Order: sequence, then structure tokens, then C-alpha cells
Amino acid sequence: MTTTVGAPDRHIDPPSPPVQDSGRARRPRTQLFAGMWRWHFYASFLVVPVLALLAVTGLIYLFRFQLEPALHPDLMHVDPRPGVGAATYDDQREVVEQSLDTDGLTGAYIASMTEPRDAESPTRFTVTLPDESSRDYFVDPYRLEVLGSLNPDTTLSGTAVRLHGELMTGKIGDAVVELAACWAIVMALTGYYLFVRGWRSRRRATQQARADADALRRTSTSSLTSARLRQTHAVAGAVAGIALLGLLVSGLPWTGFWGERVQQLATSQGSSLWADDHGGASEPTTTMDESLPHSHATDVPWGLGESQRPTSDVDGYQGTVANLDTAAVVADREELRHPYTVLMPDTPEGTFAVIGYAFDDPGQERTIHVDRYTGAVVGTYGYANYAGVAKVVSQGIALHEGRRLGPVNMVLSAGMCLGILFLCLSGPIMWWRRRPRAAGRLGAPRGRLPLAATPALVLGLVVLGVFLPLFGASLVLLALLDQLLLRRVAPLARWLDVKP
Repeated sequence: MTTTVGAPDRHIDPPSPPVQDSGRARRPRTQLFAGMWRWHFYASFLVVPVLALLAVTGLIYLFRFQLEPALHPDLMHVDPRPGVGAATYDDQREVVEQSLDTDGLTGAYIASMTEPRDAESPTRFTVTLPDESSRDYFVDPYRLEVLGSLNPDTTLSGTAVRLHGELMTGKIGDAVVELAACWAIVMALTGYYLFVRGWRSRRRATQQARADADALRRTSTSSLTSARLRQTHAVAGAVAGIALLGLLVSGLPWTGFWGERVQQLATSQGSSLWADDHGGASEPTTTMDESLPHSHATDVPWGLGESQRPTSDVDGYQGTVANLDTAAVVADREELRHPYTVLMPDTPEGTFAVIGYAFDDPGQERTIHVDRYTGAVVGTYGYANYAGVAKVVSQGIALHEGRRLGPVNMVLSAGMCLGILFLCLSGPIMWWRRRPRAAGRLGAPRGRLPLAATPALVLGLVVLGVFLPLFGASLVLLALLDQLLLRRVAPLARWLDVKP
């Protein structure tokens, strides 16, 4: 919910919230408040850099359909010719293959074709190169010419996606992002506790700062500004906190550890995503995720990624071989949502897999598999086949990407990203202003969670650690580090404000 915060007093310790309990009850509640403040500080200290990066890259990805055409108008914009219709998809495919031959890219092959989004957009062919990298070729369907090509990983939105998902460092970066998301949940939950319990203290501090401003204007201006910033930070965090938690939870299915384990669990016992996989009715050759280069993994809806591609009936081949246009005709007949992406057959037994992404409504996403010889539908799988949990995850991902509720979702998601950036800036500013100068200390709030007196909190940590294994492992590691090193090395203990 909120980011790193300093305390309102010079010694950095948080004020205790007002309590009406007896002296015996006051101590555990005061300790809990101080402990929550300290956890909030350190959780924020760890995740703010990653969270700020996710907010910036999320904004870029959110507006990718506006940014990329503006950055590459020569490739991503076409002018319809009056009275001239678009060329067939198979003719466009041949033009791309001729371009590959001209460029000397022997061994390159077309992995997929994505139809134009509108009448002024080109057709996109994704090509896998001999070195296993990918490149997007853009074709003007009216003039039947290749406009050019791009490496999708080097575009602005492509770079943002790689940073957003794995910090451009593969599995290590993916683990860092997942771990940061786990601790951001802790940051949000502790922030809500501080917001509710510390409301009166913040209001009293603001009133005191205003009174001081009247008495001593020069020295109290900074105090008043700090009080206002702290109040704004708290309110902004309270508003953004619910959406942030939603973004964090809905983003977990993409992570390499938690998300992969969920996918494995979902696809065990011959099923896909908590439901029977009607796409794998025949003997499978590969999964949908494996059919596309890594740079285009998001072309496959999360709910379809692990579904298997059936095979074409080679022995029963008779007559004309089906092609891209056959797959498109079948997709229209099956009423798939436009624009759709067609995965090309990758083996002699492969099929055309037509993905109706249904960008703004996951409830309509569906894929059909078309036999490459007969043109018959040999498998179909979509949202209607998901079980309840998978449907919830798919809807959550659509909200996460800002596409479920149309322009409203876009505006709310953009506001959310900006709100997170504000929190990521205001928190460190408050800490910097209130840090103990020349004291050899980081300035962390003092306090330890009264775990012995709050069994519900212990249970909550255990549940969270089991549900989020990376968080649980990091929590155990930090506890061991705290007991075996930090408290035993006096300079470290003093700098971190822990008792040796």
C-alpha cells in the first residue's frame, strides 16, 4: 500500500497510537504498532526500486498500442486503397518467405500470423530465425509488400515487458520480481495497519505543525510540509493499496516459481488449468506456449498456454492441403473473436492453431485447431472449458493488463501506476528528511513484533509463507541472518537499530 516511511520524530521511532486499554494491555499493542512500522520500513526498503520499475514498465505496456505505431509509423500503419481489397493471408505469407530468401535467412520459418487490428494496420508475421531468435515482419495487405521488420525484444514495449517480467536477466530476474511482489504484499498489509492505527497520531502531528508554523514560521515550514507529505502518502497508499494488492496477486500467475507450480498442478492428471483439455483430444505434439518464441509468449492467453496442440491425420490425407486462408475461414465460421493469431504447423503432423484472444473479454477467448490436410476442426478449447479458479485467474490477468473494462480500466490502471510512483518517491523523501544525521544509523523504526502475545499474527505469517513459498523461504533466511549475524556484529546492529 505504502512505501518506505520515516517516523514523525527526529529519533525515527513511530509515535504510539492512542489506546484506551489498561497499562497491562497497552504494552503489547504499542509493541505491535512499532513492530509493524519496522516491518513496513524494511519491506519498503527492499521493494521500492523494483516496484517503481514495474510501475514505469507497466505504464509503457498499458499504452503499447498507442506508443509503438507512433514510434514506427512506417511499419505499423498502412493506407487502404480505394476499391482494392486485402490480399489473401497465404499470398502475404509467400511475400514474407520471398523476403526471407532475399535476405539469405536460410532455415528461418514463419511461426505465426496475426491479422490486422483494423483497416489501417498491417498483417504481422512472426519469424523464427536460425539462431532461435525472432523477428516480426509487417505486410501491407493492400499493396502486398513487406514494409520492414523489427526485433520484438528491442522495441520499447518489448523491452518494458522483459523488464517487467524478469528484469532482462532470465530466471534470476523473474525470481527477484516474484520475491519483490511477495514482500510488497507485506508492505501493503502493514501499511494498512499503520494507516488505521496511526490516523489520530498523524492528524495530531499535522495540527501541531500548523500551530508551530504560526509561532515559528521559518523552522516549522519544513515540519508542516513533512506532516502534509506524510498525510498525503498515507491517504494515497490507502486508496492505491487495494488495487496494488490486486495487481500483485493477479501478476503472480506469470511468475516463474509460483506461477509455474500452479500451472504444473493444474496440468497434472491429464487436465489443463483445472479443466479437461479438449484441445489435446488427439495425441499431442507440443503446448501452445512452446509454439511461439519467448518474445511472443503473451500472444497466447494465460488460460490456454499449457493446453496441448493435437495432431493432423497424415494417414487420412486426401485432396487439397489446407492453408492460412483455410484456417481463417474456419475461424470465422466458428465465430472466433478478431483479431486472431494463427500458429503455423511445426511438424508434418501439426495443426493450425487459431487463437481468438478476445482482448477485452476473457470470457470469449477460445482456440481451435485445424487439420493441415483436411481443414477439419480437430480440437477446440476456451474459457467455457476452464474450471472456476482458472476463470478467476484469467479475469484477474485481464484487469492487471488494463483491458477488461475498456477505457475505464485503462484510466484506472494508469492512475494506479502513477500512484505507485508517487508512493515510491514520497516514502524515501520522508525517510531522508527524518533520518538521524551523523549517527551511524540507517534510521529504521525501533520495535519488534510481539509474536508470543499475538498468535494470530504468527498464524498469518505461516499461512502467507506456505501460500508464497519464496516469501516463506526469505523470511526464514532473514530470521537466521538476524539471529546469527546482525545481532552479533555490533556495527551492523547499531546501523540497523537492532539490539545486539
